[in-house]
Amino acid sequence: MKIAFFHQPINTISLQNLNSAVEIWTYEVARRLAKYCDVIVYTIRGPHQKEFEYDERVQYRHFAAGFDEKFAYLTEGVDKRLPRSFSRRPFFASSLYYLTHAFRVARDLRSEKCDVVHIHNFSQFVPIIRILDPKIKIVLHMHCEWLTQINRGIIESRLKKLDLVIGVSQYITEKIRACFPQFADRCKTVYNGVDVTTFDKSKHTEHNKTDTKQILFVGRVSPEKGVHVLLEAFQMVLKQYPQVQLNIVGQQFQLPIKNLIALSNDPKEIDLRRFYNGNYISNLQDQLSSSAVGHVSFIGTVPHRLLVNRYREADMCVFPSVCNEPCSMPIVEAMATGVPIVATRGGGTPELVVDGETGLLVERGDASALAEAILRLLSDEKLRKSMGRAARKRAVELFSWDQIVKNLLYLYQEIGEANDKSS
Repeated sequence: MKIAFFHQPINTISLQNLNSAVEIWTYEVARRLAKYCDVIVYTIRGPHQKEFEYDERVQYRHFAAGFDEKFAYLTEGVDKRLPRSFSRRPFFASSLYYLTHAFRVARDLRSEKCDVVHIHNFSQFVPIIRILDPKIKIVLHMHCEWLTQINRGIIESRLKKLDLVIGVSQYITEKIRACFPQFADRCKTVYNGVDVTTFDKSKHTEHNKTDTKQILFVGRVSPEKGVHVLLEAFQMVLKQYPQVQLNIVGQQFQLPIKNLIALSNDPKEIDLRRFYNGNYISNLQDQLSSSAVGHVSFIGTVPHRLLVNRYREADMCVFPSVCNEPCSMPIVEAMATGVPIVATRGGGTPELVVDGETGLLVERGDASALAEAILRLLSDEKLRKSMGRAARKRAVELFSWDQIVKNLLYLYQEIGEANDKSS
C-alpha cells in the first residue's frame, strides 16, 4: 500500500523543529507507517529546504508555494472586513486557497500511483484530487470543527467525493455525523498520540527538588487557551498556597479571529472577541498583581524534543481552555509523563482525562473552580501521585503512536476492501 499525507499549506514540516500538533502527528505517524507501507509527505517548501528529503524511509516532497503563498497572504485580512453573515465562507475554506499547490500535489499523486491520500483539515483539496485521480482513496482528517462551521452546502459537495472522514476525537466525529448524517458511516475517530517511551517520568532523576510546587501550562498563549483564566485562578491559589510557581510554555501567538471565534456559535468562545482590541500578552502581564509577578514565568516556545523535561519537573499540568478543545496533544503528553491534569470540561478533553482518576475537570472559564481544583492537588501528594500513575497507564494503553498507527492501518484497509467490493 502506498500512502501520501497532504500536510496543511499554512506551514511546512521541518524535521529539525517540529512544533504544531499536525506537524508532530504527521511525522510520528509517517515514520511508523513506513514500516508497513510506502509513505510520501507533501508540504509547502520552507526556506532552505530541498525539494526532496528522506527520513526513516519516508519521502518528504516540499513544493514551492509561489503565487499561492503571496495570494493567501494578500487576502489574509479580507475576512475582518466582511460582515458576520459571511463568516461561514471564509477565504481559507475557499477552493482558491493554495489552488496551484493543490493541483501540483494532485498531479504528483497521480504519477506516483498512491493508493491513499490523507489530507489534514483543508476539505477544498478533495475535489481537485478526485478530478485528477478518480480511483485514489481520499481521507480527510479534521483537527478542528471547520466541517460543521463552514457553509454546509459547500462541505456536503466535498464529502461526497471522499472515502473516510477522521475526527481527532469523538467530539469532532459526532458533530460531523450529526451535521451530515448521510455520511455518518464514513466518519471515524483517531486520537492524537504520544511517544510513550520518550515521555516517561520514570527515566528522570530528580535533582534539587524544593518545597516549591511547579504548575505547568503548555500550549499557544492565545485567548482561546484560557491563559487569562489561569492567571486569575493562580492568584487565588497564591493567597492560600504561596510556595508555588507557574510556568507558561508556548508560542505567544494570538490565533486569528477568523479561524475560530468568527465561526463559532459557542457563547464562551464568542466572548473572546474582547481580547482582540489590544495585545493579549500585554493584557496578561497587566493582569498580574505585584505579589504574583515573581511566581509566574512566561517561558515562550520550547522545542518539542525538549518539552519532556518541562513535564518531568512539573507537579501538575493545567489546561484551562475556554474553547472546546478538539484533542489537546499537550494533555496526552503530560499524561504519558505521569503528571496529574487539571483541565476544562469541553470538546474532546473528557475523552482524554478521566475526572477524579487521571485528573480533575472544571467548567470552562470558571477561575474559582480552577483554583479549587489546583489547591486540591497541591494539598494532597498521595492524590497527585495516584492520578499521575493512572494518567500514564491510560496514555500507554490508548494514545501511544504505535496504537494510533494500528488503528489507522485498519481504517485504510477497511476503505480499500469497501472499494474492492463495490467495483
